[in-house]
Amino acid sequence: MLSRPLTLPLAIVLGLALVVTLFPVFWIVMTAIKPPTDWNATPAIWIPEQPTLVNFRTLFDPDAIREYGVGGVSQPATASVLGSIFASVIATFFSILIGLFSAIGLSRYSTMTKATPLVILSGRMFPPAAIAVPFVIIFSVTNVIDTYSGLIAIYVAVTLPFSTWMLKSFIDDLPREIEEAAMLDGRSRLMAHLTVTIPLVRGGLFATTMFIFILNWSEFMFALVLSYTNVTTIPVQLAKYVTATAGTLYGVQAALAVLAMLPLVVGGFMIQSHLARGMTFGAVKR
Repeated sequence: MLSRPLTLPLAIVLGLALVVTLFPVFWIVMTAIKPPTDWNATPAIWIPEQPTLVNFRTLFDPDAIREYGVGGVSQPATASVLGSIFASVIATFFSILIGLFSAIGLSRYSTMTKATPLVILSGRMFPPAAIAVPFVIIFSVTNVIDTYSGLIAIYVAVTLPFSTWMLKSFIDDLPREIEEAAMLDGRSRLMAHLTVTIPLVRGGLFATTMFIFILNWSEFMFALVLSYTNVTTIPVQLAKYVTATAGTLYGVQAALAVLAMLPLVVGGFMIQSHLARGMTFGAVKR
């Protein structure tokens, strides 16, 4: 495809889109390094004159913020960070593993009807608040509420339709003849998929894994209603930063948000080539 020169109107539109997209990130980062006196200042302080890391220290030392006369937080964020890492990584692994083989089965061995996409995606058509209460009852009866096994199970159930459908679109774009050639060389169906199909769709696999991890990492509703004291995650911890003396601790919330963004930014940067290929894989139909 021929490249077109960047015109002035297009450059202005792209610049505005970039500003709108990055402004929340800029504001969160600036709030994270503001002292408590600047959080609610009027007029708003865009860039603090005396940046501080006290908000980040408060995440792991609840009394650190007392040096500014603000009451300390009730608990450190260590458990929520470790909980988010554990639940998101394990849930993403199982969602991708089950979704990958489901996608291969649907793409290669199934005669789907028009209702198949509706059935697969039906679990995502209900708002989380509508299905949270039944899950609370079920998990209470089976004694898995407030456990990581229960939280991981619901994460896998919620993200599985996305992983299955996204991976299926990548496998659909792969010619069957490549797998059939591997079988003619003596490989079984399973080995043909493991050694040919999966390596050839690794771009889509990376992109889907990143997308599913983001969904699990940022999930709030189920983590809130299915956890009490034993299980906690970063989104739930963000809602707890409120004190009687200072109200909402915006700086500490922003510091934890910055910390939560780091693995996604680093991971996205490391696999950016696979992401770009994965996001465009299947975009052109032959």
